[in-house]
Amino acid sequence: MYDTKILPPTPEGIREAAEILRNGGIAAIPTETVYGLAANALDENACREIFKAKGRPSDNPLIVHIGRFEDIYKYAEGVSGNALRLAREFMPGPLTMVLPKKDIIPAVTSGGLDTVGIRFPANKTAQAVINECGYPLAAPSANLSGSPSPTVLSHVVRDMSGRIPAIVDGGCCTVGVESTVLTFDEEDRAVILRPGFVTPEDIGGVIGEDNVICSAGVTERVAEGERVLSPGMKYKHYAPKANVTIIEGSYDRYVEYVAAHNGSGVFGAVEDNRSYPFSSLFWGASPEEQARRLFDVLRGLDDRNAVQAYFPCPGKKGVGLAVYNRLLRAAGFEVIRL
Repeated sequence: MYDTKILPPTPEGIREAAEILRNGGIAAIPTETVYGLAANALDENACREIFKAKGRPSDNPLIVHIGRFEDIYKYAEGVSGNALRLAREFMPGPLTMVLPKKDIIPAVTSGGLDTVGIRFPANKTAQAVINECGYPLAAPSANLSGSPSPTVLSHVVRDMSGRIPAIVDGGCCTVGVESTVLTFDEEDRAVILRPGFVTPEDIGGVIGEDNVICSAGVTERVAEGERVLSPGMKYKHYAPKANVTIIEGSYDRYVEYVAAHNGSGVFGAVEDNRSYPFSSLFWGASPEEQARRLFDVLRGLDDRNAVQAYFPCPGKKGVGLAVYNRLLRAAGFEVIRL
């Protein structure tokens, strides 16, 4: 049990966080996507502490965060032409590339796989902590495994207080959903394993739309026993205690449906501040706003002791695909099509 410190994003706070990490400890740090639970990616024992603090399955790999572009070549090999083109375009930023790993990356970090996810975060505080440490940081989201990811300090405090030595306060995360994760097939096509703020359209604009594929697990439930390209696809994520259901249809039909199924503990996620005939939580009018607010809304359901929450189905293009993917997993793939 720790007396968890809240550190400011100042040079002094960054040095204190780095000192904890250099001594084999773990600390939560902000990134532009969500807060990450960081440890020395090259230290097996430190990475085991991440799994312990989160309650995370050990076969679910940890993304390795670097502080300089050229560090890609320290920890990955076989960086293909399209991988390099995308790295130059979107790094630093909310993009993770799964590449063949070098032996310096422990099996604990990679979940026993021969690949490693590499990300160069754009958040200046994250960069400062990584560079102060002098080595890469493994940093999955700083939440209890399966619960909504943390996008503000209070989320991290709620899940991690007493479990970790320190949290660096970085305010609100600007993106709000985790990084886009992709790998590359034998034809050097980008295969999206988890959509994010870097969209399929963005990726296609760099390497050609014919060179972009979405893995089936992005929008469909992975069948029991089916082989997956990323172990994380097997697990339910982002779920509040309330049952979450997606309603696919027009927004007006969505409002009618929720009103007809209103009751104690029932909430609807809405796109504006109008008055509705049911208890509601505002989650944004655009995909970008919905991405920033989604996890805060999901956590807000627990704050209100919600039993059932209905969400209108977001668009499945651009950033909307990332929002849809997170909602699907929070809902356990429960979708009602009107």
